[in-house]
Amino acid sequence: MTEKIKNPINNRKEITINKLKGLGQSIIEDVENKEIPSLKIPSRGTGNIVYDENKRYYVLGDRYGKRSLGNVKQIKKIGQMMYVSNFCKDLVNREKTATLREMYYVSEGWGMSFSDQNESNILAEDLEVTLGASREDLGLMPEEDGASVYGNITLQEGEVEINALKSGKSGYTISPTIDEVDFVDHNVERVIAVETMGMFHRMVQEKAYDKFNTLIVGLKGQAARATRRFLKRVSTELKLPVYICNDGDPWGFHIAMVIISGSAKLAHVNHDLATPDAKFLGVTASDIINYDLPTDPLKEVDIMRLKELAKDPRYKNKQWQNEIKKMLKIGKKAEQQAFSKYGLEYVVDTYFPEKLENI
Repeated sequence: MTEKIKNPINNRKEITINKLKGLGQSIIEDVENKEIPSLKIPSRGTGNIVYDENKRYYVLGDRYGKRSLGNVKQIKKIGQMMYVSNFCKDLVNREKTATLREMYYVSEGWGMSFSDQNESNILAEDLEVTLGASREDLGLMPEEDGASVYGNITLQEGEVEINALKSGKSGYTISPTIDEVDFVDHNVERVIAVETMGMFHRMVQEKAYDKFNTLIVGLKGQAARATRRFLKRVSTELKLPVYICNDGDPWGFHIAMVIISGSAKLAHVNHDLATPDAKFLGVTASDIINYDLPTDPLKEVDIMRLKELAKDPRYKNKQWQNEIKKMLKIGKKAEQQAFSKYGLEYVVDTYFPEKLENI
């Protein structure tokens, strides 16, 4: 068992408040200096998103855009950003959170309302990238269910300690405010994250948490930001190896790679979300062949996506290139549950032990 890990994120509140105050102060200083107030906002365009070979995830480049009150078309955008900044400062000060949907409705009373929620979401991203603070730091949360964690880890939320091995069959649900959660102790050697909740429950039922001394994480498809942050934290703070098992198709590959190397869309926060040392456990094209799995034929959209992945710098290593080429050659894909062909216990009794040994 480990001693309680001190959460290094606890000073983020003060840092975030200072950044928000600084944004407003920059506008005031422009006015006091009789200059036209303006804001520099890092570009999130594809031309400013760069894959960093050393960090092994996407980052933003150094291009910026400028919004100025001297441009009539940008006045409303700057006003909206100031309202959102003040709203977030109030949230952080009061240690409260609001969903992106709630912020959209609150904005109806500002006199600077948005045309739709997508517009308010984009402005929240603008604020996030301008300040270099995540939306979670700003108190803004998505409308999404957290992933499930099962295994011997104890976490503390406020005054409450929760053990994910004693929290029912679905374990612990990852909080959207996961940075405010402390790791108290654990008795596991690794983390295995699986794409589907069907596989998650199969692993729980077959006691994979005990057999592999592991945490089991059910991703629920594309991993939410809080889930990726949790995996990042257990990797860096608890020094646990992370393995990812997804469906054997280009979409499963992509879900795994977003966890490993981040996404282009979130290049500005990949330092908090990407887990470059995570390993892809399967299902691979080689698994489809070696285990003679039931398959479905690749659709045209699958083939196009595989060809896109082959050109993506995140998939440049030899192993990924071989698996992509092999899948294109056999023209087949398979789901995690395909191992049930050999019985419900097969994936835990045979497949995972063999894959973990090879890795």
